[in-house]
Amino acid sequence: MIEAHSAVSMKRDAFEAGREAMEHSMKKMSRRPDMIWAFGASSYDQAKLLEGIHTVAGDIPLIGCTTDGEISTTGLSTDSVVVLSLASDHIQFRTIAIESLSKNSRSAGVDLGEKLQDTGCKYLQIFSDGLKGNATQIIEGIKQVLGNDVNIAGGTAGDGGEFICTYQYFNDRLLTDSIVAVAFIGDFHLGTGGESGWIPFGVAKEVTKSIGNVVYELDGQPALQVYEKYLGKYASCLPGVGVEYPLALLGVYHDAVGTNEFICRATMGVDRENGSITFAGDVPEGSMVKMTMGNEGDIILAGENATRIALDNLTKDLSTTVPKVVFIYSCMARKIVLGSKTNEEIVKIKNHIGENVPLIGFYCYGEYAPIGRDGVSGFYNETITLTIIGE
Repeated sequence: MIEAHSAVSMKRDAFEAGREAMEHSMKKMSRRPDMIWAFGASSYDQAKLLEGIHTVAGDIPLIGCTTDGEISTTGLSTDSVVVLSLASDHIQFRTIAIESLSKNSRSAGVDLGEKLQDTGCKYLQIFSDGLKGNATQIIEGIKQVLGNDVNIAGGTAGDGGEFICTYQYFNDRLLTDSIVAVAFIGDFHLGTGGESGWIPFGVAKEVTKSIGNVVYELDGQPALQVYEKYLGKYASCLPGVGVEYPLALLGVYHDAVGTNEFICRATMGVDRENGSITFAGDVPEGSMVKMTMGNEGDIILAGENATRIALDNLTKDLSTTVPKVVFIYSCMARKIVLGSKTNEEIVKIKNHIGENVPLIGFYCYGEYAPIGRDGVSGFYNETITLTIIGE
């Protein structure tokens, strides 16, 4: 049996918001939860918020983080906290926190993977600092230890678009520059899906100089200069406006020749002195890239497509599998472009899955998910990802 319930509080007092959301989530349960997820607005006093949640949750394992918007069964909310309680007879949960992420992101991923060796983990959720470390290297480090068969999903923490500091939640501890994770171990059905909706345009350019996630040159020109040419008067708003016009990374992690598959990379910082741009994930030297743009219709349709993919994956082995809980991790750029229509993305998802199936998630600075024909987990931007747990 899998039982889950989510709740939201928009109270302005941080302690009371945490307490109310946790109380409302737990009182709907017929049994004590085995695991708790919490996602909160960065506008709260984070220590007080966690204290309010912990007052009710006690010693139940909990992970979560700050966001750029919160998602629950009721839909999108902002300046709020959302909580999900989950209990299962067949799933065991193991939580892990890795601190000092920015010292060596790949080593942090390896460390996390080593803590899960020989556990039988087949699904892993991770939430990492959205402003520190290299998310691509985190996931590559995990796969170095656990291989490509483990489904990895989640997102990087946000701070309401301020790009100053993000926080991660681990039980009653408030962390930063960290990864928090929960491993699902046991007998359960799983369906994952993800899609972007952004469309590449223009002539492909070669990344002629980059180191990790910092791009110095495109076609031999300073990367910032190329971006400024495309963005015109909006260039002064970089890096913030760059999440609306990410790079499409072609033919590196997926063979994009003759397909629509590519990985978006969003800007996270600029260095105007040397003309470089820092992206949320690696942009390898020698790769081919294009600028992209998104519109409301394509972005909402991508959310529906991601939902169909997740449902198909859920039922491919057993058609009678029923969704019991849905985790949604979607990019902040989607919320920027959709504006007042953002909740429509969540409504469309609920129409496909079922109005009363519990939801939890948040709008993040980057997404972890198994996407594409090979199904290998990777790090993405501008993407909506879903995981459906069923029985």
